[in-house]
Amino acid sequence: MKSLAVFCGSKKGILPEYTEAARQLGLILAQENIELIYGGGNVGLMGVIADTVMENSGKVTGIIPEKLMELEVGHQGISELIVVKDMHERKALINKLSDGFLCLPGGIGTLEEIFEVFTWGRIGYHQKPCALYNVAGFYNPLVDMLTHTTTQGFMSDETQQELLVNEDIEALLQEMQKVHLSN
Repeated sequence: MKSLAVFCGSKKGILPEYTEAARQLGLILAQENIELIYGGGNVGLMGVIADTVMENSGKVTGIIPEKLMELEVGHQGISELIVVKDMHERKALINKLSDGFLCLPGGIGTLEEIFEVFTWGRIGYHQKPCALYNVAGFYNPLVDMLTHTTTQGFMSDETQQELLVNEDIEALLQEMQKVHLSN
């Protein structure tokens, strides 16, 4: 993978593990020469990961809608900040520029972003890996809900297994690389 979209919170959350995970991922991306594609903000986990990639001589492309430039404070210290008209344009460009999608802890926007690209992949708009970085078990309740959705007949086991989930970032990135290479 040459580029990775990372969806994560515009806040840091309450556990220090979330911030540490964003730093660890940023360091790995820089070391592996994988470009970070993200929402373009300089706040929360978004700011932490972007800053870490930049501090370690990596490449960062942020894509932010006009309306969020003030709310999320567009990051001026990254390789490239692209301001787009709206969320639809942002998502389409993130999809176009990324070889895979990784989700750290975050709120409703983060969840919406990963589920949208996961759905796009399932219906054939792309064949890129989608993953949840399950920092400190953050996504355990969501994984339980997906299992419930599967056992209730609304989703197949195959579909659920396509969403990669791991607490070990290096193992997760290896899983994503395997999916990327197989497509």
